[in-house]
Amino acid sequence: MPALLALLAPLLLVGPVAAQNAAAPPRVRAEVVHWWTSGGESGAVQALAEAYRAAGGAWVDMAVTLGEQARAVAINRIVGGNPPTAAQFNTSRQFLDIVEQGMLNPIDDVAARDGWDRFLPEIVLDAVRVNGHYYAVPVNIHMPTWIWISKAAFRKAGIAAEPRSMDELFAALDRLQAAGLVPLAHGGQAWQDSIVFTAVLANVGGRELYLKVLRDRDAEAIRSDAFRQVLLTFKRLQGYVDAGSPGRNWNDATALLINGKAGVQFMGDWAKGEFTAAGQVAGRDFGCIAGFGAATPYIIQGDVFVFPKTRDADALKAQKLLAGVITAPATQLAFNARKGSIPIRTDIDVSKLDVCARQGIAALKDRQRPVGNGEMYLTPEQNGALAEVLTAYWNRNIAVEKVQRDIVASLRR
Repeated sequence: MPALLALLAPLLLVGPVAAQNAAAPPRVRAEVVHWWTSGGESGAVQALAEAYRAAGGAWVDMAVTLGEQARAVAINRIVGGNPPTAAQFNTSRQFLDIVEQGMLNPIDDVAARDGWDRFLPEIVLDAVRVNGHYYAVPVNIHMPTWIWISKAAFRKAGIAAEPRSMDELFAALDRLQAAGLVPLAHGGQAWQDSIVFTAVLANVGGRELYLKVLRDRDAEAIRSDAFRQVLLTFKRLQGYVDAGSPGRNWNDATALLINGKAGVQFMGDWAKGEFTAAGQVAGRDFGCIAGFGAATPYIIQGDVFVFPKTRDADALKAQKLLAGVITAPATQLAFNARKGSIPIRTDIDVSKLDVCARQGIAALKDRQRPVGNGEMYLTPEQNGALAEVLTAYWNRNIAVEKVQRDIVASLRR
């Protein structure tokens, strides 16, 4: 018996030790505040969480509906002394104030170690780098003004081909309307109104006018006949939305296309995540148009995570681990395939991504097409003032000349 116990002793120890190791907490814990709550977005978040867990971390999900609310929650917690590990912001000037107030940790060592300067597009680098320091990790590149097409709705309306110009788009909208379908699926919320306006500015006004209005805030350009035509085209589109449009969420508008009840939607490529989650295939079930012609600017938007100031050693480890995981090639491919966006890295194989993503990547590589979105050029106050003017014009009968004057005034703030 003593000899048998001696032989069994190592085996008897394996169970308790293995159980202790299995129950041991991961090395670092990251509480992440974000606003990805729709079906497609939730699937994309899981890709980040899975990658973080695989790297040895514990992902604690803190989802908050709507971007404004999620950012407010994060800032209130930072001010209150209970910061999350990371918080989502857009690739924009949204987080400059909290950088200037010393509320964020830079992650320069991660950027240097992983070589961000080698694989991030310059326009993204300019957004995450402040005074030579890296204060945000980019997650993706979105383009906010895609034109989405329901193949089923187009078939019902007898439309054989996707539009290749704004004139052809209006012709398609007329046929959809005549077929008893919703021509333009739209959520009547201010930010969605702004997306439609930006799409029209890009496709009707072109790159030069786009930059003169949003980047340069050129009053003469805003008063011009060319910009007047942009505004009239924007207003004309309002005649193709349905009575259920006011207050509708963007993903509910996308669902109308998925179900074949509506034909067209102006929305960012996060909408593709909804199509994908519904089992639809790009090019077969839905179409995607990044712009009418190669001269149309490709507008860069996206998401980043910032890292609230902390001196806690474990929290710092969690932040640096998360930054490295997010930019890793495998994570980039897995996340963006679910999210609908394209990877931030220019050095990875994207051949297996869908036709919409490849269209976006091709546009990104054309040096003449990429431009920043309005949030990269305007302050939050200017963006808000512009959105108020556009939404009022969308919903009310206001003379276009007054709208031009109001936009000049809103961008002077």
